Amino acid sequence: MVDDSVSRSLLGPADIRGLAARLGVNPTKRLGQNFVIDAGTIRRIVSLAGLAPDDVVLEVGPGFGSLTLGLVGAARRVIAVEIDPVLAAELPVTVSSRAPALADRLTVVTGNAVTLGELPGDQPTILVANLPYNVAVPVLLNLLEAFHSIRRGLVMVQAEVADRICAPPGSRTYGIPSVKIAWYGQVRRAGTVSRTVFWPVPNVDSALVGFARWPEPPGSAAGVGRTAVFEVIDAAFAQRRKTLRAALASWAGSADAAERVLVEAGINPASRGETIDVTQYIRIVRAAAATRSIIESWRA
Repeated sequence: MVDDSVSRSLLGPADIRGLAARLGVNPTKRLGQNFVIDAGTIRRIVSLAGLAPDDVVLEVGPGFGSLTLGLVGAARRVIAVEIDPVLAAELPVTVSSRAPALADRLTVVTGNAVTLGELPGDQPTILVANLPYNVAVPVLLNLLEAFHSIRRGLVMVQAEVADRICAPPGSRTYGIPSVKIAWYGQVRRAGTVSRTVFWPVPNVDSALVGFARWPEPPGSAAGVGRTAVFEVIDAAFAQRRKTLRAALASWAGSADAAERVLVEAGINPASRGETIDVTQYIRIVRAAAATRSIIESWRA
């Protein structure tokens, strides 16, 4: 929950437009810049995130600091990653002027969250962010892989992206993001967000997605790694309309080889990639390794 003193310091529409004018910032689609201008939405996000006093928050795309001000009042530390150097330089100034007692809780990193690989100081325990809509999935996948210290999160994304992230197998929106993010943890829709709380107003709807990381990657017990599983996922969805027998032919070496692996994994070769979950993709990789071992033993 946002502290009362911090709540009074949250940015409103006039504050954000004034900052933009002073800094000469024009929101761009290229950077996915749509800034939250509603203090009530910030309070709601902070509340839903369930921050603990000892949490270290990773925020991506803080912009003018609307959400940042709410986060510094509820967590031990906030690491804000901003790609725009002008906004990154101004963010500490904004927090210092509006919440001076909390300014030392903020660390700003100028960089691209799609490729970010390290952060200074204590590592993040939770991700809370209004993710740039044009790169939301790559950002989420990179951060979950790069920072295993992130145990949970709450992110705002385009509603269509939220549907894909949270989709179950067999649904119309189930795809690569659904399966790959399921490797890391369990996701859920946590609410919707009105277009009117943004400046500029986007032409798409927004949604909140909650995330909780698995204690261990689901492939750990089977001795299967992420890279191998993601390779199969990419192959399965590269030709979405094809059966797994056909879609995995290049990956396995031939359609017949793909069929042998699928049968070994207990999966119907006539099924399609959008009908199976991440645990079944793990079984495919494990079966492929077992099948290759058998073939190699025959050749020995």
